[in-house]
Amino acid sequence: MRRGLLTAALATPAVAAQPWPRVAPDQAGFAPDLAERLDHGIRSGLLRGLHGVLLAREGRILLERYDDGPDEEWGRPLGQVAMGPETLHDLRSVTKSVVGLLYGIALARGQVPPPEAPLYAQFPEYPDLAADPARAGMRVEHALSMTMGLRWDESVPYLDARNSEIAMEQAPDRRRYVLEQPMVTPPGARWTYSGGATALLGRLITRGSGQTLPDYAREVLFGPLGITRFAWQGRDPGEESAASGLRLTLRDLARIGELVRQGGVAEGRQLVPAEWIAASTRPVIATGDGLQYGRHWFLGRDAPGAGPPQPWIGGFGNGGQRLWVMPAAGLTLAIFAGRYNAPDGWISPTRVWREIVLPNLRP
Repeated sequence: MRRGLLTAALATPAVAAQPWPRVAPDQAGFAPDLAERLDHGIRSGLLRGLHGVLLAREGRILLERYDDGPDEEWGRPLGQVAMGPETLHDLRSVTKSVVGLLYGIALARGQVPPPEAPLYAQFPEYPDLAADPARAGMRVEHALSMTMGLRWDESVPYLDARNSEIAMEQAPDRRRYVLEQPMVTPPGARWTYSGGATALLGRLITRGSGQTLPDYAREVLFGPLGITRFAWQGRDPGEESAASGLRLTLRDLARIGELVRQGGVAEGRQLVPAEWIAASTRPVIATGDGLQYGRHWFLGRDAPGAGPPQPWIGGFGNGGQRLWVMPAAGLTLAIFAGRYNAPDGWISPTRVWREIVLPNLRP
């Protein structure tokens, strides 16, 4: 097996989180009443269920707001929660994008197989599945881009046992559940949103590193970024959900966005190989709703201010959890919300991005 094709990341000891510098919106190229516009949207009812909004430009915070509301912890109701800078919040499927970063770090360290490696060969505990010639063409790359070609359906609510991620979590063997699903398209032919793909990547990371996902993330990513408080939920200790289990503060989610915006660099240190960030944010396949997908990141284009459309990188999660990064404009927008399993949960965070942030960026 060929490993470590990327340049190894620099040694990354844990550091104290650097304080976020702040600047008034009009000093960062925005309309001065940006906060008032957000407040008006919330009071009018157009923006519903928001728990936190943090907008940064070139690493400086120009808008940060928290609103109390009912919340959950990986599906467990928490009741009314007082939100603030120190409040941990579900990322839900934004967790997938963080796991994508961890895979790039692990690859640089020679701990996981490269994208071109055969996927089923990495799971020799299932020889019956690996022997199926129809699955022989599946590569790790197909898990990274969610193009494995396996039957998978997360379109039904996550409260429904027919949802494939829920069925996976309830299965006696989660990896077998994913890998034994019927082939419905050739690998690489179609994008299918799949928490199962992320579960396989998480297993490769834990097997190669000999650590749990929380311990590995703490060592190679969170500690070096100054992230000291987080939680990672899962069915059992050591079986944390790679697809949806991570909880961070809003500022720390924004730190992840800033890391991506700067090509894997934080405080002058290359935490994630630049080659991996570039490959992860390069379009691989269309998602079918006007967006593209890379390696565990959504990709799109929107127009900031009166300028031409610029590419953005996004992590999306159930309930309205969002992370948008627009490198050309220097923007990072992190949003927490509590509209879990609501079909319209995507609307409010998208309005913040497209109707408040981007139109009010001055050319």
